Amino acid sequence: MPISAPDVIEPALRHAKEQLFEPFRFGQWVRLAFVGLLAGEMGTFKGCNFSYPANTEHRGSQQFVGGTLPTQFTDHPALFAGAIVALVVVGIALLVLFMYISSVMQFILFDSIVARECHVRRGWARRKEPGYRLFLWRLLFLLATLVAFALVIGVPALCAAASGWFTHARDHVLGLVLSGILEFLVLLVLVIFVGVVSVMTKDFVVPQMALENIAVMEGWRRLWLWIKHEKGGYAGYIGMKIVLAIGAAIAEMIVTLFAFVVLIIIMGGVGVAGVFGGKAAGLAWNPYTISLAVILGCIAIAILVFVAALISVPVVVFFPAYSIYFFAPRYPRLAALLWPQPSEPVAPDFPPPEPLPL
Repeated sequence: MPISAPDVIEPALRHAKEQLFEPFRFGQWVRLAFVGLLAGEMGTFKGCNFSYPANTEHRGSQQFVGGTLPTQFTDHPALFAGAIVALVVVGIALLVLFMYISSVMQFILFDSIVARECHVRRGWARRKEPGYRLFLWRLLFLLATLVAFALVIGVPALCAAASGWFTHARDHVLGLVLSGILEFLVLLVLVIFVGVVSVMTKDFVVPQMALENIAVMEGWRRLWLWIKHEKGGYAGYIGMKIVLAIGAAIAEMIVTLFAFVVLIIIMGGVGVAGVFGGKAAGLAWNPYTISLAVILGCIAIAILVFVAALISVPVVVFFPAYSIYFFAPRYPRLAALLWPQPSEPVAPDFPPPEPLPL
């Protein structure tokens, strides 16, 4: 009988310990942090908003601290609309680019766990083709998910609006409440479905694509047959992974928060000293000081992201190892790669020598 989900924890932990600490190699930590970040194995980072001070209407010298927001956008609505459209287009382009990079990095991370060595450049040259196929599938799945969410949210809303439930809400309180609860449950089921499909694709379809160079749908066809023959095993895997992910997220959040507090105190002290030093030197807000402030802010954010990525390396290694050790007994090709069998000795094709005479 294949190994169960709880029994995989110990070999996955041992694998992570051996790969990361026996011996400890800082270069591999950095490469694994880079791959984990681009593969989407880390938690989400909250962006920081930057505001740019502009000239005030008061005559006299500008102040280095303070100022008002620019009014060019409010004075020119067409410019504001163009900026919004440009931001949306750039955002979509960046999302698509990150999806492609993340798809290739999924294969590089798989190779790094199996081989216990991380080689980004070599892996990128080797895994571009299967990464591109995975990217196309993920893009189509994203579009289908957006359509499904639009239908789940939009169709009931249009029906309620056509029935006059919104204009006469007091007369349809019970219907609005019940329909809202039902729609919430449907959305919850849809979110769980999307999450499970994404996790199963990453954990069980990517190894098949990496070892046999097959398409995503062929990998899912095989996986679906295996799931039907072992529903309890895969369901236990999903449940155990949720529990492990919650525990790992709490531990990682505590360590990352402590590191962020220390770094923010240090960088905040340096920033305050720089602001007051610039104010004492008579510096004013101008394109040069604004550019310098933006560059320094980006450097600070990059440092925080880099530290968070380094902290998350054990998690980045453990969870792919957990899925690999769970899947290997069920997938012979992966088992042969993970536990290679020693070749049996070949019998000689000549007769043994006769014993020497006494």
